[in-house]
Amino acid sequence: MRILSADWVVPVAGPPLRDGAVAIGDDGRIAAVGAAADVGKGERFAGCVILPGFVNAHSHLEYAVYGGFGDGLSFGPWVGTHVARKQLLGVEEMDAIARVGAADCLASGITTVGDASFSGSAALACAESGLRAIVYLEVFGADASALDRFHEQRGRIEHVLSDRLRLGVSPHAPYTCGLDLYRACATLGLPVATHLNESDDELAYLRDGSGPWSSFRDWLVAPPGETGVRLLAAAGLLGPHVVAAHCVRVDDDEVALLAEHDVAVAHCPRSNAQLGCGTAPLAQLRAAGLRTAIATDSPASAPSFDMFDELRFALLAARARERDPVALSAAESLELATLGGARALGLAGDVGSLEPGKWADLVVLSLEDSPFAPLEDPVIATILGGSGTRVTATLIAGDERYRKGSTQWRDSRRAARRARARMLP
Repeated sequence: MRILSADWVVPVAGPPLRDGAVAIGDDGRIAAVGAAADVGKGERFAGCVILPGFVNAHSHLEYAVYGGFGDGLSFGPWVGTHVARKQLLGVEEMDAIARVGAADCLASGITTVGDASFSGSAALACAESGLRAIVYLEVFGADASALDRFHEQRGRIEHVLSDRLRLGVSPHAPYTCGLDLYRACATLGLPVATHLNESDDELAYLRDGSGPWSSFRDWLVAPPGETGVRLLAAAGLLGPHVVAAHCVRVDDDEVALLAEHDVAVAHCPRSNAQLGCGTAPLAQLRAAGLRTAIATDSPASAPSFDMFDELRFALLAARARERDPVALSAAESLELATLGGARALGLAGDVGSLEPGKWADLVVLSLEDSPFAPLEDPVIATILGGSGTRVTATLIAGDERYRKGSTQWRDSRRAARRARARMLP
């Protein structure tokens, strides 16, 4: 039995506990959560808050060093820039970049990812780092023949799959995947992630082939004449097994369709803002009862895996969009990045909150020298004052996977920098 205690414990499933503690069993699951006077002090973290590990429901670990490429371009040309540069890399370079992405997630207190993986490298990185994950292997194309690539990548990562590291499939988006391919993916019986209604560029192309996307026709499927949400709903391809990333440009009917089919939505506000796509109607999505999560997307657009930055931006964007200071509270934003992410990925029975019986996936955050110390409200202090640089330790199943000051992953960082250099013009 291992016990961690701190000035505050924030279970998310219940109110914050002053001078709290978490007891971790030998099986890696939480044995008790409560006052340190009752549970025990064990290893004491003064000036800190203990939180559930973040559940990042939509990430791209393999793009950890892509920051800044194509900045200022509209969405279509921006994607084209990244596709062209990615083609310059080999699989070993993608492996190195994914390792850096996994390390950066751990350093930000992220313990679970739902990762859309182009090469399968994300699965290898998660296995090495200990990250809990659903890795959705990406597919692109008009029909079921595109699954040949899926099976090839699956063979590459099969040996690392486990209860902690699960397999999914990601038909990338309705502009890169035809309905026949979406149907073929559905027959696999795996969790599905896809990008839906992210930008006006995308919607213009889907409706009639117009807009900036038209110059990339060789990479895309023929315009289906309908937006992604409506297209997949009409084809019976939406359901609770689907995580839809972004959903920025959705109307009332599309929100209703997502809710009707119990689709989970991964809200990535920094990415959408940086690309000029807008901001998703978070209040409307939540009011419709959708399983909604805050996620980082990739450093290609976010531009980091710092979940604290994402949470702050989500809070501010929601309040600005609704012109209402109570549109999203600090506690609600924290829930969306923990238990909300777990619900989106179908993992809420095991992670997302600090409760007895769940896995001991948690983060220790120091706020000792922050402007919020001494803390009045640990949740507000976490959202407004937290950062990756304040993460003291990250544990997964009770095992310490990150400790501030660690020198792990140096070789991968050097290799990832070399890979980025190859992509520079």
